[in-house]
Order: sequence, then structure tokens, then C-alpha cells
Amino acid sequence: MDYSLLDDPTILQFVFYPRGDRTPPPPEATDHLVPVEEGISIFCRFYPVSRSAPSILYFHGNGEVVCDHDWIAPLYSRIGVNLFVADYRGYGRSGGQPTFSNTAADARVILRYFLDTLESNGYTGPIFVMGRSLGSLSAVELASNYPEEMKGLILESGFADLGRVMRYLGLPLSIPSLDNFGRAGLERIRRIRMPVLIIHGEYDMLIPHSEATTFYENVGSKDKRLLTIPKADHNDIILVGMEQYFEAIREFVFE
Repeated sequence: MDYSLLDDPTILQFVFYPRGDRTPPPPEATDHLVPVEEGISIFCRFYPVSRSAPSILYFHGNGEVVCDHDWIAPLYSRIGVNLFVADYRGYGRSGGQPTFSNTAADARVILRYFLDTLESNGYTGPIFVMGRSLGSLSAVELASNYPEEMKGLILESGFADLGRVMRYLGLPLSIPSLDNFGRAGLERIRRIRMPVLIIHGEYDMLIPHSEATTFYENVGSKDKRLLTIPKADHNDIILVGMEQYFEAIREFVFE
């Protein structure tokens, strides 16, 4: 997919909100710098539980950084899941500036690093990719191109048509690349055959719940699930529906 269609300065400024963060890791976590280009590395943090446990490669939302997940990681540990969270260029300790093109390209490099790290350290459990909000782009990029490398895809507060979402949020309607990308994105979703879990807040005011239903209706997988968290918005979905949220993930990765 040609992500350069979206590398318009107006769109990039609208979507990406990079910020730095150098919070040290919790005692059980390890930090990683993944080289993606000469002089540029992407910061990641690994929260391990067990070498035999399922492992999730996680791409976060646009206003978040890896270190924000220090409080969330124990919730994954509690259900027995290894969590590997990746930043984007310009976020956390990562170098460079984010674009759609380099975000998608970097996801591929990060996946290879993640797989190599698991293999070299004796991790044998099933592998999943997960994207929250903006992270849906990276997660779907990997699921649609590397199905042999992972067992399933998890989307939380994600989207099916990025162009439609940006218009919903107020991006000028005169940018034709949004329509082109939206159509191409749906075609890519239809090619995904692996198991899929979609989690979305009922009252998400940033990315409407209709994006979750559109993804569910279009994804090519026969093993697909849609969990709607009642009364949840975009950024309180875990707090509002914590038990449902993590039970759905636990069932999905351990079945």
C-alpha cells in the first residue's frame, strides 16, 4: 500500500502528536532500541511474564508513548501475556519525525526485531499483533502482509477507514488522498484471514463505533469477534470495561 498518499503536511500535523519521555523501566521490563534507518532507532519496552506465554506486539495511540504503558502492562501480566510495546518516530526516545510511510515501514522492522528477540531468548508461545487507535495502521499493516508470523490480530478503538475518521474529526474535505486510502484500506482488510478480536467503546467520540462494525463486516477472517464496551469512550475504555476487556484478550490468545 502506498502510504505516501497520506504524507501531506496538513494530515501529518493533524494525526501525529509526538512527545519525549525517558521514564526508566520497571524492574521486570527491558528497554530496546530498534534501528530502522541510519541514525534513527525506535524505542520499545518489553514486559515479560513467561517464555511459554502468548506474546503481543503492541502499537499505541497517537498521543501516547511506551512509558505510559507501565501501569497497563501488569494487567497483561495478570492474564499471563508477554507485552512488547513500540513507539513511533519522534515519540519517547525514538529519533526522527513520523510519517505514515515510515510508520508502516518501521512496523515491519520492529516485527522482525520482536520475532528475533523472542526466538533468541527461548520464547515459544503464540504471537499476536495489537493496535490501539492510530496503532491500528501498524497492526493491520503487519497482519495483512505477514500472516505466517502471527496467530491473530487485536484492534482496540481502531478504524477501518482512516480517511473517513479524519474527516469526522474535521480534516479539510479537499484532500483527495483520503478517499483513495480509504478504499485501499478496505481492500487490505478483506485479505486478512487470521483470527481477529475487535474491542471498541460504545460511546467513542474520537473514532466512532461504526468503524469497529465496518472492520468486522469487511475483514476476511471467519474467526472474528467484536466486543463493545458499554458506556466507554475512546480513552477510558480500559477503566470502564477492564474485566470484559482483559477477559476477551485472555480468551482470544489462549484458545
